[in-house]
Amino acid sequence: MNKTYQPVTTAQLIELMENKACELIDTRSTEAYNGWPLRNEPRGGHIKGARTLPVKWASYIDWIEIVRHKEILPHHKIVLYGYEKDAMVQVARRFEEAGYNDINLYHDFLNEWVADDDLPMEKMEKYQHLVYPAWLSALVAGGTPPHYENGENFVVCHAHYRNYDDYLQGHIPGAIALDTLTLESPETWNRRSPEELKAALEQHGITADTTVIVYGRFSFPNNDDPFPGSAAGHLGAIRSALIMMYAGVKDVRVLNGGIAAWESENLPLTSEITEPLPVKEFGATLPALPQLIVDMEEAKAMIAAPDADIICTRSWPEYIGEVSGYNYIEQKGRIPGAVYVNNGSDAYRMENYQNLDYTTREFNEIIKMWKEAGVTPDKHLAFYCGTGWRGSEAFYNAWLLGWPRVSVFDGGWFEWSNDPKNPVESGIPN
Repeated sequence: MNKTYQPVTTAQLIELMENKACELIDTRSTEAYNGWPLRNEPRGGHIKGARTLPVKWASYIDWIEIVRHKEILPHHKIVLYGYEKDAMVQVARRFEEAGYNDINLYHDFLNEWVADDDLPMEKMEKYQHLVYPAWLSALVAGGTPPHYENGENFVVCHAHYRNYDDYLQGHIPGAIALDTLTLESPETWNRRSPEELKAALEQHGITADTTVIVYGRFSFPNNDDPFPGSAAGHLGAIRSALIMMYAGVKDVRVLNGGIAAWESENLPLTSEITEPLPVKEFGATLPALPQLIVDMEEAKAMIAAPDADIICTRSWPEYIGEVSGYNYIEQKGRIPGAVYVNNGSDAYRMENYQNLDYTTREFNEIIKMWKEAGVTPDKHLAFYCGTGWRGSEAFYNAWLLGWPRVSVFDGGWFEWSNDPKNPVESGIPN
């Protein structure tokens, strides 16, 4: 097997990119790709146009499926770059084993590309709100990780739905348990009233000025238990993040990849209970950001408006009316006039927004998926699903990108379908 790969200079890479003559691949971690300057480089992010293929994915059995899903094909010219030569070579060998023959390495990312402001880079606008395990580990250990200036005024929340055992089986040290039911109502699955939210946040030791980091566990339902508490971990974490932002918590962050990412870095879990330290006053009038959530009448107005869309993030079987998606929703079908973007295979999975390691999918791929469906940042967008959890994950992706007018239609299909006066469609659209 060939162990030597052709080096590419900065000038050559610029020419290849201008001519769209290569697939440029970033072998660093997803957090570096998103914008975190992990080597104290003067500019965080990635070379504009690069795809992300972290070196740790090279050990995955399904590695070639990831590559093909990204439409990176054997006849393409491959250029790899990253922080370390060994990582680039490891990824290069996987490409070679898979029958890719034109493999090249760009070694000057740190010493030339990021140092030259004229060379194009891009990043997720609000990448600081999608944190990584080492960042959170430093915080809970008493350190000061990058882009953090709030001292000891932080709370780490292990999100679960009605399943305290999920917390007891192992959580990040120092994290408190957060039942999503404290933030949303089981009667409507909408967020609770401002008064209830204020009391819940104060009981959990959270003020408007507290930095909150939320995460959950990725596990999914089985045929015998169609709505287990364990399924709520990750989606419940992002749902909780949205509601906290709506309420007025100024600095809410999500652990990218959830507890799975923490464990993949061999960081410790504990079963030791950390009780929340209640506070007397939240410190802001709730909701501070009401525009993040829309209700029924505004959603109907958005459907009719030329400068707005409500975005369905349900699965295809739900959208065409084969299933309702939930054992407690009888009505099948969809909201007429909504724009459809497929979230994944069912009501509990968001594969089209996640990588195999559960980290957030390459954001340019999400943008492409949305734009192909007609979802663009120039409109007011309200994402929805069945009860708000999947819609919250789609919303959070758009919010991280800095899209200016994004929200969640809180009632979603549950509230819409419960009103017989609301129109419903089913079947494959014409």
